[in-house]
Amino acid sequence: MLKILYYLTEHPLIINFRWSPTQSWGATWSFLFTSISCYILLSVFLHLFLLLIRQTRPVPLGPLPAFHSLLMSVISVVIFAGTLFSAAAEIRDTRWSWRRSKITPLQWLFCFPLGTRPSGRVFFWSYLFYLSRFLHTFRTIFLIFRRRKLSFFSLFNSSILILMSFLWLEFSQSFQVLAILMTTSTYAIVYGYRFWTAIGLPGACFPFVMNCQIMLLTCNLICHVGVLVMHVTKGGCNGIGAWILNSVLNAAILVMFLSFYVKTKQRIKVNVAVADGCVGQNGEELVKGKDKTI
Repeated sequence: MLKILYYLTEHPLIINFRWSPTQSWGATWSFLFTSISCYILLSVFLHLFLLLIRQTRPVPLGPLPAFHSLLMSVISVVIFAGTLFSAAAEIRDTRWSWRRSKITPLQWLFCFPLGTRPSGRVFFWSYLFYLSRFLHTFRTIFLIFRRRKLSFFSLFNSSILILMSFLWLEFSQSFQVLAILMTTSTYAIVYGYRFWTAIGLPGACFPFVMNCQIMLLTCNLICHVGVLVMHVTKGGCNGIGAWILNSVLNAAILVMFLSFYVKTKQRIKVNVAVADGCVGQNGEELVKGKDKTI
C-alpha cells in the first residue's frame, strides 16, 4: 500500500510537475486547436469516404472496441485514485497556510485560492486526464466504422472535453479536482459496462450509459453553483474566467444530451421478446421471443 501511495502521490514526477509549454507535451494553444481540428476533419473524412464507397456493412474491428473500453476504464480508475490521494496529500501539506483565510478542505475542493499555480500533485493528474481525452476520441472512429450516424453532438462533446481539460490546467481553474473525481468515476463505470457488453455479456434493461452521462452533467452543474457561492462569499476563486466558460459549455452539452436522449427514446421501436425482455444501451434487442413494440 505504501508503494502504491508513493507512485500515486510522492513520486518526484508528480510532486515536481509543472504545467508549461516547455515542460508539458500538448500544453500550447496551437497544439490544442490543431489536434481538435484534425480530430473533426478525420472523423468527417472517414464518414464521407464510407458513404462514397457505399460501405453498407460495418467494418470488422475485432477486439479493438472492447480493448479500448477496458483501457479507458482502467485509466479512469488510476486517475481517480491518483487525484483522490493527491488531493488528500495536498490538503495535509498546505492546510496550515489556510488558517488566516479560514478555508476548509471542502472549500478548497470547490475554490482554489487566488494565485494558485498549475503545479504539483493534483495538476499532474489533471494533466493525465487531459491526455486521456485524446484516447477518448477513438470511440468516435469506432462508431463511424460501425456505420452509425456521425452526429454533431459526438464531435462537439469530445472536442469540448479536450478544451475544458486544457483550460483547467492553463488557468488553474477551481473545481477541477471534484470534476475529475466525478468524471473518472463515471467513465470507469461506463467504459467497464461497454467492455462488459462488447465481450458478449448481457446489458442493462435501460439506457445505462445515457443515464450515467446525464447524471454526471447534472451533478457538474449543481456543483458549479457551489463554486459561484464560494467566489462571491470568499473573496474570489482562481481561474473564474475559465470557470464561467466551463459552466456555459457544460450547460450546452447537457441541453444537447437531453435533446439527443429524448429523440433516441422516441426512435427506439424494436421487437422485444417476452414481457421480461430488455433493450440494450443502443436499442438492440437482447432476448428472443414474440414481438412487442416499446
